[in-house]
Amino acid sequence: MSSTPLNPIRVLQVVDTLGMGGAETWLVSLQQYWSKTGRVQMDYLLTSGNKGIFDDSLAALGARLFYCKYQRKQLPAFAKKFRRILRDGRYDAIHDHQDYAAGWHFLMGLGRLPRVAISHVHNPTNHITANYDVSPLRKLNTKIGQRLVRRFATNVCGTSEEILRGYHFTPGQKERPEVAVAHCGFKVDRFNGPRDIDRCETLNEFGWATDSKIILFAGRLDRALEFDHPQNHKNSWFGINVAKLAAQRDKNLRLIMAGAGDEMRATLEHKVREWGLTESMKLVGVRHDLPRLMRAADVLLFPSIQEGLGMVAVEAQAAGLPVLASIGVPKECVVIPELCKFLTLDQPLEEWSEALRSLIYSPKFSVEHCRRAVQASDFSIENSAARLEDLYSGKSISGSHK
Repeated sequence: MSSTPLNPIRVLQVVDTLGMGGAETWLVSLQQYWSKTGRVQMDYLLTSGNKGIFDDSLAALGARLFYCKYQRKQLPAFAKKFRRILRDGRYDAIHDHQDYAAGWHFLMGLGRLPRVAISHVHNPTNHITANYDVSPLRKLNTKIGQRLVRRFATNVCGTSEEILRGYHFTPGQKERPEVAVAHCGFKVDRFNGPRDIDRCETLNEFGWATDSKIILFAGRLDRALEFDHPQNHKNSWFGINVAKLAAQRDKNLRLIMAGAGDEMRATLEHKVREWGLTESMKLVGVRHDLPRLMRAADVLLFPSIQEGLGMVAVEAQAAGLPVLASIGVPKECVVIPELCKFLTLDQPLEEWSEALRSLIYSPKFSVEHCRRAVQASDFSIENSAARLEDLYSGKSISGSHK
């Protein structure tokens, strides 16, 4: 390996807030993993200046957290504190998860940057394009940030090849900055396990009959009741309409919609009441037992407009849960092809509804088969961590992705 517990690789992670997101939950899994091996020591720079739900857990695992607000009117103060953090931390690598903003961060840290400077793109590009129309200045800042990433980053990573191309980087590029996929990872055993107890508990929680079939939707609720709103992401309005049609045709179908967004949740609950489906559709907000819900469910509905990768689809496969996704989800998320089906968002709701029912009633895969497949993939926390250790040590990982 790249180092020993006596000489850990020191890394500064740069994120907005340690909230309930794919990158953030990945960092928590990495922190837990490396707290046992001692090979990497991570600190965190939180550019929102705000505390998140994972802060205390990471601090308890030995991380230092620096709250440093990154705003236009506070840039001098940010740059001063950022440079002091880099100087005092003596880091081997900086891993910035804020897309093109990483370029501006690297510019402000010039002269103090570690020898490895990584810009990691996770988010779909449609939110950037939508913001162009809102703010010409933001468009300019984004373009300059991209140039600064190319100038100062040693590595550009993406959660998928598709998202790298969306950000105008070429996967496999070997000249500086090297460009490669670095998937998020997770502890497979959290999602994989016997289903019967979890299913029974979930049915009891919602008062559903034992012959109920559960559709699971997991993701932040969008801001608009439109199928094609430019700033929608998880496509929750589309998803609930697909589930509505399916439930009207099959009285055994039930929906659990988990995700943040209290204002939209209230709006959607009002629609559900109007449809007369209150008993069969449950909007449950943020849940911390998603692995349990996945083991209880019969299908994951994942109709996102665009995804950087779509880790929830990989987690579902670990749980043996079939996935119905849009083609906006990169097919790099597929580990077990038989569990995944993709449709376009312009296909009729009826086709989505029938595809849901087909997956729900298809034969189930064994828990052990799903565990082995995902454990051997790049998405297991062990393989994900090993890839990062090479990256932080300055080893080339371009072209090494499966």
